[in-house]
Amino acid sequence: MSLSATPTQVFLFSGHMIDAPDRKSPRFPADKEPIAREAIEAVLDRLAAGAQDLAICGGACGGDLLFAEAALARGVALAMYLPFEVSTFLPKSVTFAGGDWLSRFEAAKSACELHILPAERGALKEGEDPYEMNNLWMLEAASRFGPEKVQFICLWNGKGGDGPGGTQHLMEEVRSRDGHAHWLDTTRLWS
Repeated sequence: MSLSATPTQVFLFSGHMIDAPDRKSPRFPADKEPIAREAIEAVLDRLAAGAQDLAICGGACGGDLLFAEAALARGVALAMYLPFEVSTFLPKSVTFAGGDWLSRFEAAKSACELHILPAERGALKEGEDPYEMNNLWMLEAASRFGPEKVQFICLWNGKGGDGPGGTQHLMEEVRSRDGHAHWLDTTRLWS
């Protein structure tokens, strides 16, 4: 599907980043990556994701990039939304985790339509959080084809995040719009 075509389904994703090496309370330890990948792939397979669909996500290490890779592997068109310019985004959300996350980000970025919040939407207003605004922007982009087409997939422990605009925020927004949510509960996946 080209990104200008009308998709059959729109897969919107949010999920935990891989834990920083110094994270006090583990949320997404690096050794859980295979479990998360398998869970994301299973949802996409169950929903018959394919070339007729669109996937929308951020670009952070962990859930976002696992979802992007799984969507691309199924021929789904990918749009990636970032709250900052790439040079600011990478240290905050990708490279801190080490490993091959930078090369995986670059591979997904080269295969997607990239959207950068300040470049397309301008400077934030006083009191606006870039992560919350990015969540709302992704939801708006997903919903433009009709809210009934949106399949929200989240990799989440069900708790509040480390700051505003995390997975909980997007889950609440999707639920308030009666969206279809597929919650991959990490408290169950990791046990």
